[in-house]
Amino acid sequence: MIEILKGAVFIADAHEGQTRGNFYKFLSKIEKKEIFTPQLIFMGDMFDLLIDQISHTKKLNQKTVDIINRLSKDIEIIYLEGNHDFSIGNTFPHCKVFPIEKQPLKCNFANKTILLSHGDIYQDKGYQRYTKFIRNSTVLGILNVINILTLNSISKLIIYKQNSKKMCNKREVFHKIKRKSKIYDIENSRFDFICEGHYHQHIEHTLDNYKYRVFQSFACDGSYFQIDFQGEIVFKQIT
Repeated sequence: MIEILKGAVFIADAHEGQTRGNFYKFLSKIEKKEIFTPQLIFMGDMFDLLIDQISHTKKLNQKTVDIINRLSKDIEIIYLEGNHDFSIGNTFPHCKVFPIEKQPLKCNFANKTILLSHGDIYQDKGYQRYTKFIRNSTVLGILNVINILTLNSISKLIIYKQNSKKMCNKREVFHKIKRKSKIYDIENSRFDFICEGHYHQHIEHTLDNYKYRVFQSFACDGSYFQIDFQGEIVFKQIT
């Protein structure tokens, strides 16, 4: 079980890319000791697009990849893969990278059990088949060749669509959260918190005997969250 450290920083959905660079600036502050934390927890979709085997995506994000790799030699970095950054274990050799099939990640903090996931697990069967297909190494190898031969048209199109999205609009997702919370408990495992990103908004609900938290997207307002225990688990939102 992963031990979450007091003062750990959680960041979700930074969507770093050609039109957004605040994630790199934030990491630079940590590197310069302007922000202190013993542990970084990336909740997924930290990049608009980053995949080990799609070479163009690594080239576009090299500067941010490099600073994460430098930080990971001094600070424990837990990286939950999202739906825009996956198959990245080789890109971040010193981070603890958890793909979708290893989520939710069971963690301990102050004798409480916290389950972490990016938030795109337990979707419908069609989405599950898609995630398995698109993460296949052979498929990614073929896509990379096509991408190179077409002057990176595939990765450019995906990034263009990302930049065109209104990702910070609030959506009603409680019905999804309530449905998914029951699936999290499919084995009747005891936990105190479920934490996700993915939905790009700050949400917390109390369901039965545990809390379900969705972290605000860093890309929307620069929010990150620092964990503490004050008689109960507290996630302090910092912007």
